[in-house]
This record gives sequence, structure tokens and C-alpha cells, in this order.
Amino acid sequence: MQIEFTKYQGLGNDFILVDNRGQAEPRLTPQQAEQVCDHHFGIGADGVIFLLPGESGADYTMRIYNSDGSEPEMCGNGIRCLARFIADLEGKSTAEGQTYTIHTLAGLITPEVQPDGQIRVNMGAPRLLAQEIPTTLAAPDEKVVNVPLEIAGQAWAVTCVSMGNPHCITFVEDVAAIALEQIGPLFEHHAAFPQRTNTEFIEVVRPDYLKMRVWERGAGITLACGTGACASLVAGVLTGHCANAATVELPGGPLYIEWSALDQAVFMTGPAQKVFTGVVEF
Repeated sequence: MQIEFTKYQGLGNDFILVDNRGQAEPRLTPQQAEQVCDHHFGIGADGVIFLLPGESGADYTMRIYNSDGSEPEMCGNGIRCLARFIADLEGKSTAEGQTYTIHTLAGLITPEVQPDGQIRVNMGAPRLLAQEIPTTLAAPDEKVVNVPLEIAGQAWAVTCVSMGNPHCITFVEDVAAIALEQIGPLFEHHAAFPQRTNTEFIEVVRPDYLKMRVWERGAGITLACGTGACASLVAGVLTGHCANAATVELPGGPLYIEWSALDQAVFMTGPAQKVFTGVVEF
């Protein structure tokens, strides 16, 4: 079996995009996705994204397998790459501007390919109750804001937010000093998170400028995480660390995040670029 693919990256968060519009289920198994994501024995990527026919009135459907074969509900950098992929498949110039409705496991997401090439995504409203994240760090109908969590003998003040997928955010003095490779897995697999969690470490430079490092559930250390940047801004507002709009600087580059006071929707703006195309055989 041969599969045509196009590789895209959003701030260094890289994905293998597959045109899957001819059938309703992904053309690769989770095990095959894990194989092609391997940087030594495969193509190399943080995940494989499938463009499927639309559901529930949406233009298209997005499915994604992480590099470990697990399936997340959504991916912020990934959906920007998907929007660029769709525009390229349709032969649309970025100068025209295009908006798509995408059905995901986290709900309906609306990315807009802007004339300047940036992609602005309406990520929807954050989910803040413990049962929505999910986590056992608070009662099911309560928010988790500045709650202590013991990891590796240290008490961390954490705030939890779901952007359709779970995030645990903690604010630190120096984000560069975090031993992410050691501490990240302990957060991800902590018993307080029954579906595991993404973990963001945030340094507040100014109320409108945050530095972030991330350990992604199912992918480990990545250069960027769109849903994580959104969740971190929300956590910053809830804890009084930042304004409702800020630049979030990730190792791969900046994202601009806004949390609307009108409808509570979170908007993410950032780039997505094609890297190369190819064919993989199984």
C-alpha cells in the first residue's frame, strides 16, 4: 500500500498530512502512524493528521494520531497546518482568505487562512470544571485554579484548563531552568489525570508576553503546542498573571492568543508552512 502525504510544520510542531477525503476512517492504523512518525526509521513527525469528509454539517473532519499512536481530541498547531493543507489542495491563494469549519473530537473548530498567510483559529470556549478536563484535583463541578500538586517531592501550584484536550499549567520564575524531560512524564501520567495531561510551564515576562515550554501528552517535548498556548493564556487570566490577549513565545516561535470577553471564545493566530511531499509504502 502506498500513501501520499505532505509534511507541514507550525512553529516547529511537525505533522504528516494525509488526504483522506475518500473514506470516513483514517487510512493508517495507530501503529502505522507511530512508525512513520519515527525520526530514525520513518518520515519523522509529532503526529499524523487525516483530512476526512465533513460530519454534522462541517466542511471537513480532522483526525490525528500522536507519535506514540494515541489519538488526541484536537491539536492547535495541527489544525493550522490542516487549514493550509486544505487551501493547497483546493488551489486557493492565501491572498483570498479562506474560512473552513472542521469537525474534531473536541467539537467544531473554525480556522481562517488570512491574506497575510497567518492562520487565525476560533478554538471555542475553554472548559474549566474539573470533570470537563478531567482531573480529580477538585470536586467535579469546581474549577482547578492554583491548586497544589506534588510532583517529584515538590508542590506545584497548578491551574487546569481543557481546550477539548486536558492541560495542566504552572507558572515558574525561569522556564528555561525546568528539567522538562524528567518532570514532564510525571505530570502527564499523574493519577490526578485519568486521561493523562499536557503540561505547560509558563514564565510571565509581561502581562501581554508569556514564555512557554510544553510536555505534550503522547508526543513529549515539542517546539510548540497551540491548544497549550490557549490554555496557558486562560490560566494566566484566571490567576491574575496576564491580560486577555498576549503573545505566547514557544521554542518554535510566537503565537498570538486572545480570550474574548464577549463570547468566551479563544482565538489563536500563527503560521503553518509546507515542508515537503512524498509517498510512503507499507
